[in-house]
Amino acid sequence: MSGLRLESMSASSQSDSYSYLGPAGTFTESALKQVPDAAGKNWRPVSNVGEALDDVVSGRSYAAMIAIENSVEGGVSATQDALASIPGLRIIGEYLVPVSFVLVARPGTKLSAVRVVYAHPVAYAQCHKWLEQQLPNHEHLPATSNVSAAAELLSEDSIADAAIAPPGITAHHPLEVLAEDIGDNPNAVTRFVLVGKNVPVPPATGADKTSIIAELPTDAPGALLEMLEQFATRGVNLCLIQSRPIGDMLGRYRFVIDLEGHVLDERVADALLGLKRFSPKVIFLGSYPRADKVPTQIRNRYANDIFVEARDWLRGLISGEPAGL
Repeated sequence: MSGLRLESMSASSQSDSYSYLGPAGTFTESALKQVPDAAGKNWRPVSNVGEALDDVVSGRSYAAMIAIENSVEGGVSATQDALASIPGLRIIGEYLVPVSFVLVARPGTKLSAVRVVYAHPVAYAQCHKWLEQQLPNHEHLPATSNVSAAAELLSEDSIADAAIAPPGITAHHPLEVLAEDIGDNPNAVTRFVLVGKNVPVPPATGADKTSIIAELPTDAPGALLEMLEQFATRGVNLCLIQSRPIGDMLGRYRFVIDLEGHVLDERVADALLGLKRFSPKVIFLGSYPRADKVPTQIRNRYANDIFVEARDWLRGLISGEPAGL
């Protein structure tokens, strides 16, 4: 009996946990705050995407919030590669977080004295122009997160003079803001996805995305065009397509694809069937509601009933129904 109770408690603990890139105060935490079901549950701060997804696979967490795309830097390669290599994961939903940055330092530090800057690589890339203009001779030290970059300044062996961090960081650490809004693009947004393990596909809402990863069968001329035609001929619009090296040899790539629509939409399902016949490997990452809630625009000839009518027509031909019906 005690074993059964322990197993039940473990399952309950797993379902109550959400992993995110920590520590507290990161943009990833801001994305997780948008998930109604996560309120009041246990949040596990982790150091990287791999650790977050390992929590999901092992059952330590029900789901993990991870960054997958930035409006300035494009797709997050670490996330894309992890989703391609870890089986059984499903994207549950997506969340958008506006991104801005501040430069912080230990109290008493002057901007003119800054020589070495801690920053997460993605944050650094988004602030590069400002840094080049204001601190042309600076050096960059990579950090695991935007908040940890600021926290590192307070360690005794820190060699950095300042750090790029999210606004509000001074509520978590005794630092001073040297400059605000240092991002090169004031409209920058990061897209996050909540990832679970083998969860059922949610119902279609009419404002959905579907994420997949597919490989080309060969590197022959026109192979990529043939893959894209699977979507174009069904009226399926692509929101994102990005190549990532498979890693087994030079010149071999997989494609991370986000498309408008839901796997239960006839045109999307038909496109995926065509893709499966064409590609040696297709990974379905999930269909989920769009964060911006923008309804998918569908031309009449790609509506669900048109596909159903075409199938019924073909069945009639095969069964010998009178011509014209």
